[in-house]
This record gives sequence, C-alpha cells and structure tokens, in this order.
Amino acid sequence: MLTALTASVVTLLCTANGAASRDLTFISDWGENPSGLEMRAYFPDPLPESPDVILALHACSLSGIQYEEENNYTVYADETGFIALFPSTLNQGNCWDVANPDSLTCGSGGSGSAGLINMIQWSISEYNADPARIFFTGSSSGCMMTNVMCGKYPDVFAAASRYSGFPAGCLAGAAGSSPGTADPACALGEARSSEEWAQAVWGMYPGYNGTYPRTMIWHGTADEMVLYPNLAETLKQWSTVFDVPFTKNVTDDPYPGYTKMLYGDGTQLLGYSAEGVGHMSLQMWNRS
Repeated sequence: MLTALTASVVTLLCTANGAASRDLTFISDWGENPSGLEMRAYFPDPLPESPDVILALHACSLSGIQYEEENNYTVYADETGFIALFPSTLNQGNCWDVANPDSLTCGSGGSGSAGLINMIQWSISEYNADPARIFFTGSSSGCMMTNVMCGKYPDVFAAASRYSGFPAGCLAGAAGSSPGTADPACALGEARSSEEWAQAVWGMYPGYNGTYPRTMIWHGTADEMVLYPNLAETLKQWSTVFDVPFTKNVTDDPYPGYTKMLYGDGTQLLGYSAEGVGHMSLQMWNRS
C-alpha cells in the first residue's frame, strides 16, 4: 500500500481530533515569496536527524493557524517526528491560486506555488529534512492546490492526501480561484474525458517522464460546496496519469459507511468515498 506515513493519515483522523494543538513558529524568511504567503511551522522535540515534512494547506477563508487548530497535525508530528508546515495565502479570500497560468506551469515565477516549493527547500537546507520524504495534504481549496503541486512539482513530493476538491487544472484560465470568481462548473463536477484530465496534469511539467506522488483522494457524498462527482473526475484524472486501472471497492474501510476504491495494487492511487459526509477539512472525517 502507500508509504507508512501517508497511510497513517487514517490513524490521524481517529486520534488527533480533540487533542490539544501545539504552538506554531512564525517563519519570516524562507526564500523567494512572490505572492506574499505566510508560513508557520511546527518542530517536534526531539527533532530527528533527517525529518520528514508535511505541507498542509487550508481551505478558502481560513489560515494555516486555523487549519492546524482544526486538525491538530502537531500532535501527530510529536508522535512520529515530522516537521509540519502551515502556509497561509492572503489573496482571493484566502483561496489558493489554481487558475493563474504562472501557478500551473513548472518554471513559472510570481505564483503561490513558487512560494510553497521554497518552503520545502528551506526545510531541507535549514533542518536537513529528507528530500525523499516530503508529503503534501490539503482540504477544499488546499486540495485543489495539492493537485496542482503534484502535477507541477511531481519530483519533489513522495505522496499526497487531498480532501473535498476537484481535478488539477479545472480552473485554468478562470478569472480567479475564489468562490466568487471561479468557474462554477468545476465545483459542480464538470465531466471531461480521462485523457483531457491527464493532459491538464502533464501540461504542468512538459516533458517530464518520471513518477508522480502516490495519492489518496477523499470526498463526502453529501458535499454541497464541491459536489461529490468531483471524486470520480479526480480519480479519472490520476488513474490515467498513473496508468493504473480500477481494481475493486472495499466497503466499510476505514470506517462504517466509507468505501475504499483501489486502483492497481493500491501502491499509487486510492480513493475514499464517505457516505453522508459533507464538505469538510480533516477533522470532519472523524466519526469516533
């Protein structure tokens, strides 16, 4: 299956909710920051010699601080020894830029994705983070940016888990990325062919022939903000990118009412459908 740290996100859903979060450190200078992002970080004590890193992206109207308060990644960071990075975007109603061409093409500057990748490079240079153990997660708008980052910088991240979003590149060329400026067709679950969705990813890093980050995609059937058909569209996109077919469904996994969707042997792509669950961040997956 997916790497131990990525698969253990399921454990995080059960254990971190309700635990006391830890204080975050504001980082003022981590390198080029063309879109004016903010970053806060959490460092476990003791800090491993070469720690893993998780970059966690908030939804629209929220911040990195609020995302941590909702999901308590810091609690799990202390248990497993990873550095947790909590960026905040202050533009477009605190929505991540997934529409601007600069944000969607590798090598382009002036975008939020450039600032995010520099946070990763900073953690590697300053704290000897393991470059082979960099992970990404995000909810709603953060999920959409996670999809983009996996397409634009596939050689940087080992794996990613995303929640309640839509496919990479769906908003390409839109007026903006906020609910008020984005093309509503994406949130409604716009249907495209597998090849069209995959081309949106491949076009973010033209000529790239390497592997893409291992992926888990979660969505609730009762989501009224980013509608449930987006799960099928996003899985359609990434199963084509990975060139792995759907294998089977596993019901009541990891909870009653949840369905795990296995692609290939499950080492590259997993989907999770949550019956009766609405639009949410990580915390809302906890039914305990």
